[in-house]
Amino acid sequence: MNHSTHTRVDPPLTPLESRLAALRGDAAARSMDARALAALAANPGCGRRAVLDAAGVDKAALATRLGSPAAFGQSPFAITRGLAFERRLRADRCTELVALLRSHLLPEASEQARVEVPDLLVGEGPAVRAARTRVVLAEAAKSAEHDGAWTLLDHPLLRLEVAGSTVSLEPDAVVVRPDGRWTVVEIKSFPILDGSADPAKVGAAARQAAVYVLALRATAAALDGVDLPDSPYVDPEGLAAAPTTTGLLVCPRDFSNVPVAAPVDLRKQLAVTQRQLTRLTRVEQLLATLPAGARLDEEPTAVDALAHAYAPDCLAACELAFHCRSQARDAGSVETLGRGVRGELGSLTTVAAALAATGPGGALARAAQLRHEALGSSPKPRSAEDVLPGELIGRAATVTTLAPSTPDAPTTYGGSAAPTAQCQAGIPNSPDQSATAVAHGGPSAPSAHGGTRRLNASGQSVTAADPGGLGGPEAHGLNASDEYGDGRGGAAEGQGR
Repeated sequence: MNHSTHTRVDPPLTPLESRLAALRGDAAARSMDARALAALAANPGCGRRAVLDAAGVDKAALATRLGSPAAFGQSPFAITRGLAFERRLRADRCTELVALLRSHLLPEASEQARVEVPDLLVGEGPAVRAARTRVVLAEAAKSAEHDGAWTLLDHPLLRLEVAGSTVSLEPDAVVVRPDGRWTVVEIKSFPILDGSADPAKVGAAARQAAVYVLALRATAAALDGVDLPDSPYVDPEGLAAAPTTTGLLVCPRDFSNVPVAAPVDLRKQLAVTQRQLTRLTRVEQLLATLPAGARLDEEPTAVDALAHAYAPDCLAACELAFHCRSQARDAGSVETLGRGVRGELGSLTTVAAALAATGPGGALARAAQLRHEALGSSPKPRSAEDVLPGELIGRAATVTTLAPSTPDAPTTYGGSAAPTAQCQAGIPNSPDQSATAVAHGGPSAPSAHGGTRRLNASGQSVTAADPGGLGGPEAHGLNASDEYGDGRGGAAEGQGR
């Protein structure tokens, strides 16, 4: 594949970009990828992460300077395997990848239809690459309409506005099909074994693909000169409807390096991610809380001026989780006990306040008394164990005894423990564990209702309607569960390729 060797050209920075670059200091910028953006969408109240990601700050290096280094990461073996797998797919002008696209996305299309792999100027700066991607997408849409051709965009660069800051995103591939639809292709190195894949990893891949679909919709809307609907539950119209809500996941088959593809329904992840991103505070407002002239490479403690929204889920998704956790523990915040407990305690924001509320005249003691009266039972002694859930008491004791720098949860490469057999059977063993993802090895049998048969999260065979009206093989595939579908956030964000 030929790439441009022109001199790289970068446009001047905007005032916001200049302010973010000054905050980053002399350190190299880290681009925000879809994985980081999905983690931010899972915790939209964290202004600290929003600013650091927008500024391109290396959060792992910052955590080390703060004395709370991150204890999770991606396995180097997984990185090596992923790179080797991608090289195989992209060899000979993406021959193997194109064959998978033909068979899974539009098998009824003519085998004689040509496949174009345009040069996307990967050696240029982000602005030039993004402009080139827009031009290629417009040309591909016309080519599909008039000639019925396929167009494969290898590592395009898309732009998406997040909290007032423009983010550059680089999907593995985007294909424009002869029927005019655009499909996001996610290439991952984890295997699909006997038609099933790790549910946590599939969920993380689905969230990343959903971010790319949102960026594709924004690009298509700009090309069409229209605005996207504000509601995440209203489908766009015109060219903005070209990106499909079904992504294609390409992984190794079983224990080999032979690629296999499976469609993934992204509708739930799209709605959740779009809704969460709209809740983000604008970066300009968050920057106002920082000291004037703050540089994180010289004064890393300046990050403490930014409000955080720590939750145990952050341990698997953010490099600064240990630092934020120690601050939350020092403040006695109930967020350290988990979002479920935090929601049940309402206005009681500290562990001390929750324990005090169990005494005579306390809010929790009064609530327990009212409950006993309503049920017609005699009131019991209003001790902490009677009023508060046993889990809360145990966690509160843990919070008061553990040292701030001591990890209280096991971490592995990827940030979370491997799914248990219970999860593999479709029964989540924790609020953060996604449901089972199932990939059918062969074609699904169409049902009488126009859909296809697929397995749901409980392993039951159900009728699945065609997601996005695409028909054919796209109506079945991996059933990815969204760990933060209820706004709580997922635990698989740190998982590798």
